This record gives sequence, C-alpha cells and structure tokens, in this order.
Amino acid sequence: MAKKSPSVHRAALLASAVAVLGLLTACGSGDGGTASAPTTLPGTAAPATGSHHSTGSASASASASNTAPGEATLTASAAQSTQAGTTGGRCHTSELRATVGRNDPGAGQENFPVVLTNASSRTCTVRGYPGAAFVDASGRQLGPDPKRSSGSPTTVTLAPGKSAWAGLTFSNPEVSGAHPATPASLLVTPPDERDHLTVTWKGGQVPVSGNASSVFLTVFSPGTGP
Repeated sequence: MAKKSPSVHRAALLASAVAVLGLLTACGSGDGGTASAPTTLPGTAAPATGSHHSTGSASASASASNTAPGEATLTASAAQSTQAGTTGGRCHTSELRATVGRNDPGAGQENFPVVLTNASSRTCTVRGYPGAAFVDASGRQLGPDPKRSSGSPTTVTLAPGKSAWAGLTFSNPEVSGAHPATPASLLVTPPDERDHLTVTWKGGQVPVSGNASSVFLTVFSPGTGP
C-alpha cells in the first residue's frame, strides 16, 4: 500500500476538523433557536392600535376587577337617590293636608285659596292644577268639575310644613242668577294623584247649574294665598 504524503495527510486532518466543527455549530444553533424564536407571529402580540392602547385597556380592566360586582350600580343608584332627595319627587296625597283659606270677594266674584301643606318629613313638589269637586253630605257631586284658568304651571317645592295654593273662583249665585247649592265638603286631589283629600266647606252657596255656573281653578303657587 502506498504511503500518503505529508501534505495529503494534513489536508485530510483539516477536512475532518472542519466537519466536526460544523457538526458542533449545527447542534448549538438548534438549542439557541428554541430559546430565541418569537412565541407568536409578527403583528399578533398587540392590537393593531398599538401597545400603548393595550396597556390602557389592561389598566382599565385591572381597575374594574377591583370593583365588587354591583358596586358601580349601587354607587350610581346612591348618586341618583342623593339628587332625588333634593326634591324627593312629587307630593303624594297621603303626605299632604288640604285646607280652604278665607274668601277674598270682588266684583261679584268669590275667590278662595285651596291650600296644600306638606305634612310629611320629606321635601316634595306639586306642579299644575289640583282636582276639585263639591259634594253634599252623602258624597254626591254638586255641579260639574271646575274648569282650569289659563296659566303657566311651575314646580313648587314644599319642604316639610310648607304650603302651595291654587285659586278657586266662581261668580256669586245671587249676582249671576245661577242655580245654587250649599256643599258639605270640597274634595281636593293633588296633581298627578288619584286619591283625594276632604275639606269641610264653609264658604256658603256655590253655583251648580244654569248661566255663569262655572267654577275655575288656577295653577299652584308658593304660599297660602295672595
């Protein structure tokens, strides 16, 4: 067998060393690729709006997660209750006391203030016209329902013990010639309510039919009368 020359031997050793080095490099690249490769595809790590907005969304979610279920609803309800507590909504019949003030006659007209007083412990409101009807001792209505005088309704806020009044006016039957009757009571219904309050009528005769028999009501104003 022929003996290899020194140059051929060195070339073979060099080729073997390069092959071994290439094998080691390939193994090292496999391990490093696993550690450094992106875990997601490019562009999917954050929303299209950018990481700044996604961070803000995360902060909002974290803030929301610190709120107990229903707490936000309760807080909003409490705020509404506080606001509503300023006026307390409309006055209900059960919270009011009705009276009829002194007559202030003039030019054949009879003018009575119908007064509603807040008898409750909360502040409430009245707005617009009362309902009213004259009745006899058996509760039968005398004459038609009163008509509404022209006016601009305003909301009257009644603190406990405060009053609002509406005018009840009609022509004196002796002057107008209308058919009269003497009521036993005046039924007063607060605005937007169904139940009425009963006030003993002490104002004498009222017109119930015939000419000039209409009775008129005005809108509520603060106080107990003009």
